[in-house]
Amino acid sequence: MIILALESSAKPASAAICSDSLLLGQYIQNSGLTHSRTLMPMAEALIKNLEMSATDIDLIAVARGPGSFTGVRIGVSAAKGIALGLNIPVCGVSTLEAMAYQVPQHDIIICPVMDARRDQVYNALFEWRGDSLVRMREDRAISLEDLAADLKQYHSADLSASLTQTHSANLTQTRNASLTQAAATDSATRNLQYLLVGDGAEIACSYLSGAGIECRIAPELMRHQSAYGVAITALHKEHIPATELEPSYLRPSQAERERAAQLKSSNVEAPPP
Repeated sequence: MIILALESSAKPASAAICSDSLLLGQYIQNSGLTHSRTLMPMAEALIKNLEMSATDIDLIAVARGPGSFTGVRIGVSAAKGIALGLNIPVCGVSTLEAMAYQVPQHDIIICPVMDARRDQVYNALFEWRGDSLVRMREDRAISLEDLAADLKQYHSADLSASLTQTHSANLTQTRNASLTQAAATDSATRNLQYLLVGDGAEIACSYLSGAGIECRIAPELMRHQSAYGVAITALHKEHIPATELEPSYLRPSQAERERAAQLKSSNVEAPPP
């Protein structure tokens, strides 16, 4: 299956073409230019330079959010337009999950953090278990204070679960084997670490480290969104008609918030009938 993937949910924009999970080509631009100027030219140039035709594409994959409201709209609109023109399905994936698929590291919790402004980040939690990426938290807009509290709670729950498993193992194993497993489990739980990806990684790392949470920032090439991550994620998700594709913003836009505030103010100040 040939996949054209688009990513425009943050400052970098990218387009990639994959044959199933094999990356054939990818263009990334992080210049700050509006994605309406860069996304489609990158996709068109990629198709041309791979000596392909648009009719070779079987699926359009796109990051549907969360992220920049304008960037997400541009990406989703482009994906719908291309898919409708080619009469092929689309797959909208979570920006956060696509970042996690780019980091195939085990024994660590992948913690995407995108700057959501208003003292918040877009966040979710993921963990690799064997060949499967498991979601541990749903996509959310959350303050760094609440995120730190949740990560501490997650660590406590993980420790409790590990201790319970160790206790059960003690019932059926020899004393020495049980002690060995308990020591290994204790070491693993005490060293539970979070790997931060996304454009909010640096500010989140500083805050979380200050709160006593062990975390580190992913290498630069793994840290930011990419269309390749979107394509890989789409292999594990439902493919739908283009008309059903919708963005995921998680919260109202600034314009919607301002309008709601104006309406509320008008209602408060309006004289009684």
